[in-house]
Amino acid sequence: MTHDETEIIGKNVKDMYGTFMGKVAGTITDIDGSIQSVGIDCGSQGLQQIQFEQLVVQGDVVIFIPKWRLDSQRLIREKQLTLRRLKALIDIVSENDDMKADAEIIHEKYKSKLVSLDETEKEIKAILEARLTELEDQMKSAKMLLFDAKVQFKSNEISDATFETVKSCTTEIIEHVTHETSEISNVKSRITDLELEVQEITADPQENIQDSAVSYLETPEPQQIVQTILPEAPTEPILIPSEPIEAEAIPMIESANESEVTFAIPEPPQQVTTKTSNDDNDNDWLARMEAQ
Repeated sequence: MTHDETEIIGKNVKDMYGTFMGKVAGTITDIDGSIQSVGIDCGSQGLQQIQFEQLVVQGDVVIFIPKWRLDSQRLIREKQLTLRRLKALIDIVSENDDMKADAEIIHEKYKSKLVSLDETEKEIKAILEARLTELEDQMKSAKMLLFDAKVQFKSNEISDATFETVKSCTTEIIEHVTHETSEISNVKSRITDLELEVQEITADPQENIQDSAVSYLETPEPQQIVQTILPEAPTEPILIPSEPIEAEAIPMIESANESEVTFAIPEPPQQVTTKTSNDDNDNDWLARMEAQ
């Protein structure tokens, strides 16, 4: 145990925001003499054992650092280092493809490290949320104390000096809670950013290509729609002209003498009936005889 470590006994302990916590009552050491934990007399809250790594000696005061802050800083530091190494490994493989087989083992090692850090991250997130709930309750209590002091001051129950003392103490508590809440929010935001970097670097390249292709195909583009419209059936009856259609004259040989040629215009087709009058047949026969 070093000389500086033995001098912490009897010193006042404050948190990193300046709030008084108590006084160092003693230490618990390991077999090699190093300090494991420190006992702090916190008055009505009793004796509290705090890990020595959470304390920093600054002159005559020992500064207490919350455990959530140390754990979150350790998580961020390890995750940043692992990501940097993964990126460096990917760059090396991209420059020399022959080293892909050798780099695969180290790549899996870093990926398993990220998985273990994810479990630690879940625990730290739960601790941060619980701490935010405690700080919210402390903020409400400090504001109630300040408001009640104003009421007592207006009703002439307490003096001006007493009210100013209450106001000063509650203001310090409110500032303390505000600073710690802001710091927790920053830590959560940093952890979220690291999560996005991990997802980006550990994503399968083939999946990225497929996702890009799907997003490209799903992008609506203006296309010309060709619609085939079939002709509709006529709603009105089709009128057939009653006059015969003129046709070209067809040469026909009507006489026995081949030198005499007459032209006959074909008649329009007529409806065939089963009964033909005898008068029409006689007229046709007489016409042919006279023509001879």
